[in-house]
Amino acid sequence: MATDRIFKRKIYDRMIKWKAESNGNTALLIKGARRVGKSTIAEEFARKEYESYILIDFSIADKSVKELFNQLSDLNFFFLRLQSLFNTSLHQRKSVIIFDEVQLYPPARQAIKHLVKDHRYDYIETGSLLSIKKNVKGILIPSEETRISMYPMDYEEFLWAVNKAPTFELIQYSFNNLKSMGDAVNRELMKDFRLYMLIGGMPQAVNEYLNSNDFSTVDAIKRNILELYMDDFRKIDPTGKASRLFLSIPSELSRNTMRYKIGSIIENATASRLGELLMDMADSMTVNFAYHANDPSVGLPLHADYDCFKMFLNDTGLFVTLAFMDKDYTDNDIYRKLLSDKLSTDLGYVYENVIAQILKSSGNELFYYTFKEKVEKVNAEDNPVVRNYEVDFLLSRKDKICPIEVKSSGYNSHKSLDKFQEKYSSRIKNRYLLYTKDVRKDKDIICLPVYMVGLL
Repeated sequence: MATDRIFKRKIYDRMIKWKAESNGNTALLIKGARRVGKSTIAEEFARKEYESYILIDFSIADKSVKELFNQLSDLNFFFLRLQSLFNTSLHQRKSVIIFDEVQLYPPARQAIKHLVKDHRYDYIETGSLLSIKKNVKGILIPSEETRISMYPMDYEEFLWAVNKAPTFELIQYSFNNLKSMGDAVNRELMKDFRLYMLIGGMPQAVNEYLNSNDFSTVDAIKRNILELYMDDFRKIDPTGKASRLFLSIPSELSRNTMRYKIGSIIENATASRLGELLMDMADSMTVNFAYHANDPSVGLPLHADYDCFKMFLNDTGLFVTLAFMDKDYTDNDIYRKLLSDKLSTDLGYVYENVIAQILKSSGNELFYYTFKEKVEKVNAEDNPVVRNYEVDFLLSRKDKICPIEVKSSGYNSHKSLDKFQEKYSSRIKNRYLLYTKDVRKDKDIICLPVYMVGLL
């Protein structure tokens, strides 16, 4: 029999912290893409941490519920009507009201200011596409919100879900002590990580995998989620440009170019011309943007080129499905190659996407760096050769930066890291190579298996 599980999520601890520290002085706003588990975690939290709760789902709320928000001048009457409509008693400072999918009814979000000031109950809002114009039109955005972002499950949460928590404890120990685990153990751990890359961190997809152990039914779930995202993009942008940009993410990454080339997808389009649309796509949290750092130093956002970027999917499982959306699941080359550990270097962008996802959900903004250098001529008559170098990700740590190079195999050359060191040695804290082999050090370069990326 199919089971709908409620998975352990890290965001729960942040919600506990909000409840203790806010003491009702702010509402909690959980924002994230559709289907990452916002509603589930909000209701689970309400059930466990309060004496009672009311959940108003604005995707299905009827007229009588919505009309309540026109009567906020008398809050006693508002709460009596609310309790009556939901047949639930609320207890002062011991109950919470959840506004689910709050973006669908902007007056409810505006009401937060008055409800929080009243201080009788706690409030949790969940929403996606929160800043899209039509979702904030004519309302005053409340400043009484503590906003936190929710992402698909990261790798540690995935291991909790598939009952392999001790695996991450081993990974953490090895990372903290830079201790080799041996090739045989690393192979097993890479097998687990490749499973995560295929299934991804969408709770519905993970739940289906645990129920059926069948990749084709998991793939069907992921296709449904992708269709939901496409529907959202069509609502935001009836011209279809956002949908085309979204659909083209795998093909753009596979071309291994230094940036997402908008003009190759939409004729005569540029990043600056589509600025507002790209901001809406970022706001949807279905995609992660990595921006080019023009001057790779601690203040990465200050020197970012926001017209030069790479775009990744918010979830590795969705990425794998989107790459073959026009074919049947059985034709998905990435599934076969990842499962058999035969992912060739030309599919390295699959690793790049999952690393972007985990870095982002760990609280990092994404930046990368490219540069060119002329290679000295061997003979006078030779034409000078220009080499392109790319540091896949840059992390800011204290007053230094950490460059990261990603390899989709055990191949551990690191020319880009070496050239970057020559240019910026005084700015660098640690250099990392992420690949598929065991932990090791190559001079001062720390070589880590990709499943350790969330610990950086």
